[in-house]
Amino acid sequence: MTILDLLLPARCVVCCASVGKQLCDGCRESLPLLRLPLCERCGAPTAWPVSRCRECSGRRLAFASARAAVEYDESVRRFVSAWKERGLRRLAAEAAALVVQAIPPPRVALVGFVPPDRERVLLRGHHPAERLARELGERWELPVRSLLAWKRTIPHQRGLKLSERRRNVAGAFRPAAETPSRVALVDDVYTSGATAAAAASALRRAGARRVEVVTFARVVR
Repeated sequence: MTILDLLLPARCVVCCASVGKQLCDGCRESLPLLRLPLCERCGAPTAWPVSRCRECSGRRLAFASARAAVEYDESVRRFVSAWKERGLRRLAAEAAALVVQAIPPPRVALVGFVPPDRERVLLRGHHPAERLARELGERWELPVRSLLAWKRTIPHQRGLKLSERRRNVAGAFRPAAETPSRVALVDDVYTSGATAAAAASALRRAGARRVEVVTFARVVR
């Protein structure tokens, strides 16, 4: 504990209670874990187990599966906002603990992550997806490597329609390192799956035969 922690006790990023830590025990327990049954391919909650759900049916997805720890509700939105926009980097460890609780370890050779947007890294001072990947690599005892880079600058995804999101990131990534045949691809939030699919496609072109997407949160429609 630092002097700053004593003078300004940390508040929970979800409920704002002054509890001396960034996520209180009650809010951690109340975050909505995604539970079975789920779509086998994209990880969306379903009424019964299916190999493809309404959300991903008919789409060409380069990843073999996508799994998230929690549903992106209001409490998770506050968590993610504090983590990404307010620079509370220690929340990556909290996110990783929830991922490990909710998702079995992927059967892969290493962990990669969606590459950072240079402008946002300069503003935030950190890259949440990489931080989460490194936390997971430690817990899963897997190496973590930067596998991808952006080929071009793209407009931000926020506010775009689903079809616009897919067009926006299509072909936007390139391989940046040698890629093994089985890879876990980590990002912070799965919204439409467009970014994950585009990044997985680049990994497949680089030689990956199976890409498993892992995110902390997932938007549920």
